[in-house]
Amino acid sequence: MNQDLSILTLILNAGFVVQAVLVLLMMLSLVSWMIIFNKWKLYRRTRNDAESFAHTFWSGTDMDTVLAGIPQQYPDSSLPNIFQAGYREFMRTRREASQSQTEKIVAAGGMDGIRRSLDAAFSREMEKLNRHLAFLATVGSTSPFIGLFGTVWGIVNAFQSIALTKNTSLTAVAPGIAEALVATAFGLIAAIPAVVAYNKFTADLKRMASNMEQFNSEFLNIISRHMKG
Repeated sequence: MNQDLSILTLILNAGFVVQAVLVLLMMLSLVSWMIIFNKWKLYRRTRNDAESFAHTFWSGTDMDTVLAGIPQQYPDSSLPNIFQAGYREFMRTRREASQSQTEKIVAAGGMDGIRRSLDAAFSREMEKLNRHLAFLATVGSTSPFIGLFGTVWGIVNAFQSIALTKNTSLTAVAPGIAEALVATAFGLIAAIPAVVAYNKFTADLKRMASNMEQFNSEFLNIISRHMKG
């Protein structure tokens, strides 16, 4: 007697626990793909904006002009945001220095203030870029085990059915085993893209962080030449 062992039939005929596992895995996979797509767009925009901003910054354009153009050209972009934080702190320090008779002390304290502003902005941007990556890592590490749980549960049910019917033929065993193995397949389908995306995004994040840290150092060198010491 022919049996329909298509994926859809196996899912529809699966037990409640196995179906719950499959639904959970599908939801995890869907959320993972949403995060992957959003991160891909965010990281691509961040890299493009960083390259464009760096070109403008190092082209000799006046810093006040660069600052004024950021809201229109680079809305909420990481490297321009870091520059804004540092340069606004520099302008605040410069105004205080122009009103103070102890310019040397203000200059020394001002560099520390600018450095702290850059570090705080860098931390905020890294937190934004790193958001939801932990979810991808969690899905990648736990989905195979969730699928394995569904598989084990399905196999146990299959063996219980064999014990009750006392029918050990392959025809009787195959549907239950196949139904159970679908859970493992779904676990891998959810886990593999999440792991690949997490590794890629982590590598991209390290490169972007390195570029931002390098910009911070170079920006501080420029500002230090404008501070009175």
